[in-house]
Amino acid sequence: MSVPDLLARRRINLSWAFAVVFVVALLLSRSRHEGSLAAAALFFAGLLLVGLATVGRLWCSLFISGYKGAELITVGPYSVTRNPLYFFSLLGALGVGLATETVTFVVVFAFGFLLVYPSTIAREEADLRARFGQAFEDYCARTPRFWPRWSSLREPDSYVVSPRIFRRSMGEVVWFVWLVGIIELVEALHELAIVRPLLRLP
Repeated sequence: MSVPDLLARRRINLSWAFAVVFVVALLLSRSRHEGSLAAAALFFAGLLLVGLATVGRLWCSLFISGYKGAELITVGPYSVTRNPLYFFSLLGALGVGLATETVTFVVVFAFGFLLVYPSTIAREEADLRARFGQAFEDYCARTPRFWPRWSSLREPDSYVVSPRIFRRSMGEVVWFVWLVGIIELVEALHELAIVRPLLRLP
């Protein structure tokens, strides 16, 4: 098994470990841009991406709740890209990186995404191909793998959703917002000199 495949299989555990490492890194560092117009611009861009990611992942969860693994979903966000959850996750990760007011965390998050998710997507698509055969091949032919083609959006007038599953998925979405809150908390700890950072990151 290749390293990317191993990382893909362990991505949930890796995500939690990465979050812990991220918080520790936040405590030990601060932005070189702090207090500048550049810092404000980076933070605003981060909030914008986190907001888009949160709404986007809720949109995806609405369409997949109760259907995952049982049916091939090809409407809503799944009509513009075959992997909308991962697309919006990338936006959220980059948004959290920007909210630190550094470019360093953005680069680290982008590298981490590229290390894990291409293999994850390939494994999941192989499973869908085995489950749904020609229907999935037809879906692949008309729908981009990752980057959305918004002109392809198709939504039904009504859609049946499992409220219980959708409610549970909401907890998996708000962690982007929580991380931004943690960033602000750590910044306050630095300003109050409760925690003294060791590094200043670009």
